[in-house]
Amino acid sequence: MRVHPAPRKRTIAVQRCAAAALSAVGGAKKLRRLPHIFAKVLELPFGADADVAVEEDAAELRFVAATEGFSPGGACAHALEIHPGVTKVVVRDLSTGIGADDRAATFELDRWRFRLPPCTRPTMATATYAEGELIVTVPKGAVPDEGDGNGGGAAILGGSGAERVLVFVQ
Repeated sequence: MRVHPAPRKRTIAVQRCAAAALSAVGGAKKLRRLPHIFAKVLELPFGADADVAVEEDAAELRFVAATEGFSPGGACAHALEIHPGVTKVVVRDLSTGIGADDRAATFELDRWRFRLPPCTRPTMATATYAEGELIVTVPKGAVPDEGDGNGGGAAILGGSGAERVLVFVQ
């Protein structure tokens, strides 16, 4: 008695059909593409191909870009928690206001983005506009533990232009 093997094409088609049948039944989940992969991201209101100078030192990351679109009042940086554990720093023009409705700008895909290292403090980011240059500064530092929250760490108080005070909490 002779046994002939099944053609290879047919077995591949059978395997693909079996996989399709399993996924249709619910045995496998479809993977969703996540728009924000990294924990900390800086987003500037420029196109993805804009020329931005990135300067790094021990204390901060500085981003400098020549631009003409901002009002003389300046710019401000806002840290937004878009998902638990995912923070995005967004730079806005002060003339639009903090609570301005910019939904069209929120979903803009052609934006200049930079993945911030884990040692940065995006909640303390600042943005200034002077002489045609937008300067965004993101300070570095040790991230405080998010344990029970009853002390054991240091905090730096004060803002730009103010005297900084180091307070130890026990």
